[in-house]
Amino acid sequence: MGKRRKPSPPSRARLAVLTTAVAGGAVLASGTAHAEPAPTLASVKEQVDRLNEEAEQAIERFNGFQEKQQKLQGEANRIQEKVARGQDAMNELRTQLGVVGAEQYRNNGIDPGIQLMLDSDPASYLGRASVQDQVAGSWTSLLKRAQDEQRKLDQERAEAATTLADLDAVGASLNAQKNEIQGKLAQSEALLNKLSAEERAKINAQEAADKAKAAAQQAAAAERAKAAEKEAADKAKAAAKETAGKGAATPQTASPQTPAANTPPPAANTPAPPAAGGRAAAIVQFAYAQLGKPYGWSKTGPSSFDCSGLTGAAYRAADVSLPRTSQEQWKVGTRIGRGDLQPGDLVFFYPDLHHVGVYIGDGKMIHAPRTGKNIEVLSIGVMPYMGAVRP
Repeated sequence: MGKRRKPSPPSRARLAVLTTAVAGGAVLASGTAHAEPAPTLASVKEQVDRLNEEAEQAIERFNGFQEKQQKLQGEANRIQEKVARGQDAMNELRTQLGVVGAEQYRNNGIDPGIQLMLDSDPASYLGRASVQDQVAGSWTSLLKRAQDEQRKLDQERAEAATTLADLDAVGASLNAQKNEIQGKLAQSEALLNKLSAEERAKINAQEAADKAKAAAQQAAAAERAKAAEKEAADKAKAAAKETAGKGAATPQTASPQTPAANTPPPAANTPAPPAAGGRAAAIVQFAYAQLGKPYGWSKTGPSSFDCSGLTGAAYRAADVSLPRTSQEQWKVGTRIGRGDLQPGDLVFFYPDLHHVGVYIGDGKMIHAPRTGKNIEVLSIGVMPYMGAVRP
């Protein structure tokens, strides 16, 4: 049986070729596996919208922290002023205690019985002793006042320390929210910067088309509601006429004290009467005057506004003070049904109520939309509507 020949080892050149081929194949396979398709306009728009909504949520949180910081700073200043006044009072008391203590030490250095025996004028001594008793009483009174003032000063210092610690915590939260907002807006801008001018124009056109579609749907819904209301009123009127006709045919059964039932009941969702005076007009006129001004996050005017900054400024124009954030504005006033909306009411959107506008009638509002946009008129049907408030 012949011996099998061992295969000769591959040469270095052959190894290099094989290695290069395998590596090249791996790179090719890897490149093919991880290749990502270019984002579509729809996906970019969806991401931008999501980032802007998240930024607006963070902006309202920022506004809340900013308002809390201002209140805490004012409280800290008041407490620190109280501490300073208390320290001045303590210093004055210490001075008085020092004077009284020195006087008491000078007069009480010798036993009172011995002083009486040695004194050539006992009556004079007894007079001085009475004065010493008064000094001792003053000492006791001053000492009690000093203890009370020190206790009060310690409490105020502890309160100031707690308030300043809260202020530091709110400041940290404020910075965190600011960083989050800037991060979201930067991501949104980076996505848009990858698009060409033509692609951006398409996105803007799509936004306009979406708004127009939502407005048309809102108008159609309003027309259907109006038609249903008219139909109900017509039916009620016909029923009233029929009842009145039957009553005329059988007068002996009619009650002379009962008026004819010829007035239809009020239609459902009848709007409440407008607010007395010119408050609503002042609110709406202010909102109209801001149209076209840019959105500015955490701004309350006069050159730019965020959503709750605009509504707060509009109500200030009518001498009404609102809280700073949309969530807090939701808690002020009377809740209003959608069918009872009146110009000047506040309308709120999204489950967490992070967006608010001023209702102007006809299913529309004026609002500050988001970074990069201007204050505009918009149908309230465009965003997820949550409710309305009349402060």
